[in-house]
Amino acid sequence: MLKYRILSGCLIGGAFVLVVNFLPAVGAWLLLLIVAALAQVEFYGIVNLGGKPAFKVLGVVCGGLLISATFITIGPDIEHMARAYRWEQAVMLGSLVAVFIRQMPQRSNPQPLATIGCTLLGILYVPFLLNFITRLAFAWEGGGFATEVSRAGRLLVLYLVLVVKSSDMGAYFTGKLVGRHKLFPRLSPGKTWEGVAGGIAAALAVSLAFCWTVGGDMGRMTLTTGHAVVLGVLLAVAGLIGDLCESLLKRAAGTKDSSSAIPGLGGILDVLDSLLFGAPALYVYAWLFLL
Repeated sequence: MLKYRILSGCLIGGAFVLVVNFLPAVGAWLLLLIVAALAQVEFYGIVNLGGKPAFKVLGVVCGGLLISATFITIGPDIEHMARAYRWEQAVMLGSLVAVFIRQMPQRSNPQPLATIGCTLLGILYVPFLLNFITRLAFAWEGGGFATEVSRAGRLLVLYLVLVVKSSDMGAYFTGKLVGRHKLFPRLSPGKTWEGVAGGIAAALAVSLAFCWTVGGDMGRMTLTTGHAVVLGVLLAVAGLIGDLCESLLKRAAGTKDSSSAIPGLGGILDVLDSLLFGAPALYVYAWLFLL
């Protein structure tokens, strides 16, 4: 299992480095749509295992529209930001109405409330949170169908993934080596407080190394050593919360992984879980403190 985890991690990491450095803006948008759709299907599979129905196709379509609305309208100035916000709200409102309308003609569904709730939760949990990566990538220069992702966007996404995933790996290996005190055994029996400390330490080390490597230059913003320390801890904690939230869903459904799509790592949602909470944390921090 460990060798498959390491091999899959290396392959995904190598592919990510190529994507973040060379993929054009439209390609990044399409990749986000594909990843969001696959992860959302896995989420609906989890709730189905828990005995709860959901409108999978409608949920995936609404999620894709949300990400597309942000990609097309987002930009670096207040006008673009306000326009993106209005379109995102319109899509979310339309999604709510569409899910209720989809439920109306169903006569044989014994769980209408669960169907509506799980469909909407799938939209909020996967594409809504993943859409902050869209914002991280495209909110700083240009906007719309730009030909390339800006330097700020590429560096922020690269920084997010490196710090959050280094925290995941630090927590995993520290927990395996010296973990003794369980964190939340009901949700995740393998997680320990020692692992949490190891994850934070790894995130801090990578955050500082990234800051010093780029000389603090993140395009439109500056990443100082102080910010790198705060973000290292913040992203490690956000990633841990994201991991525990997915564990809660999987335990409720009685499954260990969201799927078996990635050998050694589980499903796409198992890889994304920590990033789903890390992305909004980094985006909000960047707007409040780095600009």
